Amino acid sequence: MIPRLELRNICKSYPGVVANDDISLSIMPGEIHAVLGENGAGKSTLMKIIYGAAQADSGEIYCDGRLIAAHDPASSRALGIEMVYQHFALFESVTVVENIALSLPGRFDLDALAAQITDLSQRYGMPIDPRRRVHDLSVGERQRVEIVRCLLRSPKLLILDEPTSVLTPQAVVKLFETLRQLAAEGCSIVYISHKLDEVQELCDSATVLRNGRVTGTAKPKQTTSLELARMMVGSQLPEMHVSPAMPGETPVLEVRGLTAAPRDRYGVALEGVSFAVHGGEIVGLAGISGNGQAELVALLSGERTHADPDAIRIGGKPSAHLGAGQRRRLGMAFVPEERLGRGAVPPHALWQNAVLTGHRTGIVRNGLVDRGKAAAFAKGVIDRFKVKANGPQASAQSLSGGNLQKFIVGREIALAPKLFLVSQPTWGVDVGAAAFIRQTLVDLSRAGAAVLVVSEELDELFEICDRLLVICQGKVSPPLIRRQTNREEVGLLMTNRASGTKGKDLALQD
Repeated sequence: MIPRLELRNICKSYPGVVANDDISLSIMPGEIHAVLGENGAGKSTLMKIIYGAAQADSGEIYCDGRLIAAHDPASSRALGIEMVYQHFALFESVTVVENIALSLPGRFDLDALAAQITDLSQRYGMPIDPRRRVHDLSVGERQRVEIVRCLLRSPKLLILDEPTSVLTPQAVVKLFETLRQLAAEGCSIVYISHKLDEVQELCDSATVLRNGRVTGTAKPKQTTSLELARMMVGSQLPEMHVSPAMPGETPVLEVRGLTAAPRDRYGVALEGVSFAVHGGEIVGLAGISGNGQAELVALLSGERTHADPDAIRIGGKPSAHLGAGQRRRLGMAFVPEERLGRGAVPPHALWQNAVLTGHRTGIVRNGLVDRGKAAAFAKGVIDRFKVKANGPQASAQSLSGGNLQKFIVGREIALAPKLFLVSQPTWGVDVGAAAFIRQTLVDLSRAGAAVLVVSEELDELFEICDRLLVICQGKVSPPLIRRQTNREEVGLLMTNRASGTKGKDLALQD
């Protein structure tokens, strides 16, 4: 049988970095093939080369036995090759249906296309309103748009770069059913993920990259996740050490009956949200994407203010009316879920991105930036958090997603915050880096900081959190002691199907 895709000796270099070094692999029709590796191993570059978004320096690409000459995404789509990027390629100012129409050939019939999108998204368990504007969507909802856009074109080869990073467990099950059906119909799937349990469940074969080279192949269903992880990192994985929490007597963050209308008609209203986070503990907020997390994080971070100052208290001080900068002066640090554009300015150097939130560390004096100190601050973050980057002068957009995430988290932790608000801390981060970030959050809390983690990964929350909150339809559950609850109960709360008393019985009241 002729391979659906065959790569022969692909090489690609950037200034100071060899991204792909003599990579060869083949994928058969109907095969689900994983490409594994640490952040910076060359996976995303290789996918861009296959899709035509980047050109290889040397090597050959064959599709169904035919050599593909220099190509671009449009010609790739004509061949039946589709790709869902880790960082979404969507226009934020227009609607879902308009975004998808722009990627399809022929004349626009938005009404007919909207009906198609509604039908397809509901059939595959990823419902999305085609008339909503993209800037109103959560990250998880944007992921659905990208996947639905590809499925509408009935692809022969589908490339998925971290497709489940921001999907709920229920949505992942639906997605896997979809992918298996596509594979049964002959579609080949290239699957990039750092979630090794998903790779073992879904994929037929795997190619492992390290430092831009192929270092091995495996049959995931016949290989343990530990063996796959060791192939990826080339060494023993770090072990998590979570010592018992010793919360302070008074909370660092208090939310008191916070009620807020959505900023637009597609948002979620918050109703009577109340909880507290003490120094010395990690509190996790679980929930299905689009249930009010974005609205709550905006109010907690200061991106959005509230008329009642006492609805949010930081360090005992009424803070809901304060802006983001004023809250940072009270000791808060914040990592948003969107790395590019909100957590960092893509074309700016890392030292410039360090100035964004680190300017009070002596980097800026009398309105002037000390570039030497800014570069030293950025280098300190790069070294401490093992960020793969070509020094402080490297642009944020030149880093892999996971390495940029490590830099942003490290930049905020370097500020020694009293209150640390972090959203999706390990989205798209490899197993080794994820363990490092999680351990850093634990260490920060045990040093006395109050840490609030917003995540859609239940495994992550159960690994590092001391208490759990669940948000559903704009309401937040009473807090649950992590050791006295389980994934089933949290899952029921996420879908608003929990009993009325069980959560209260397990709650640690503030």
